Amino acid sequence: MPDGASVRALAPDEAAIALDWAAREGWNPGLADAGAFLAQDAQGFLGLFAPDGSLAATISAVRYDCGFAFVGFYICRPDLRGRGLGLALWTAAMARLKGRVVGLDGVVAQQANYARSGFVLAHRNVRFGGPVPGGATLPPGAFSGGDIRPVGPALRAAVAAFDRACFGFPRPAFLDAWLSPPAGRALALVADGTVRGFGVVRRCREGAKIGPLFCDDAVTARALAFALAQAAGEVAGGVAGEGPLFLDVPEPNQAGAALAGELGLAPVFETARMYRGPAPALPLDRIFGITSFELG
Repeated sequence: MPDGASVRALAPDEAAIALDWAAREGWNPGLADAGAFLAQDAQGFLGLFAPDGSLAATISAVRYDCGFAFVGFYICRPDLRGRGLGLALWTAAMARLKGRVVGLDGVVAQQANYARSGFVLAHRNVRFGGPVPGGATLPPGAFSGGDIRPVGPALRAAVAAFDRACFGFPRPAFLDAWLSPPAGRALALVADGTVRGFGVVRRCREGAKIGPLFCDDAVTARALAFALAQAAGEVAGGVAGEGPLFLDVPEPNQAGAALAGELGLAPVFETARMYRGPAPALPLDRIFGITSFELG
């Protein structure tokens, strides 16, 4: 630890600073993301403070049940980079997560550094973005069964079970917040009394993001994606044709990439999903949009 520096958990107002920094880095967090992240792990945002007491670096080291954790928001203040502050905070975060399988979505520039810390590439994720589709409606004949409903109290338990199957671990406190975004929509497709998929669209610093988009198959994903895209203009405070709208797709799910293309979205950048420890066996064919680069 550099002389005079200290590491501690961030208070909610300080965690909001981490999201501001992420926005400046171009990561475009959601307007209400901090509350959902802290609901999962109230001590999950760490900060390294310089000797003068100012916040110098941030990281989220969020713990889930069943021995899993996820890392994000790893940012050092630009004027303090190159002094070992980020590495000191990283070391503290890894100590907090000792004994857990840890996941992250690494930007291209940092992937080699994560590999040196024992992280192994599982797959890439691609962010697709573009204007909110004008008049987004489901193509005729693309879907004929079930109906799309808001995720209200009657669907919460079924949606939580669906989420656990796709995410790999329970996260009830997070979902309680994520499924009720102050500026967003959470929708599920129900057929024959069974949830076949669900998704969330939420307002971000720029436009809106769809995530997660977890579905049994591409037909269900298409129906939900078009419904969420239709709501995105309103969610983003704009009108159709403006936006932008973003969807983060695991690269192995080629049906998800094709769906992004149908929505008029194009690749913006990519990350690497990496794990330290055994990678969870995720059903990538059901993950048409990940929840968040910061929390998995």
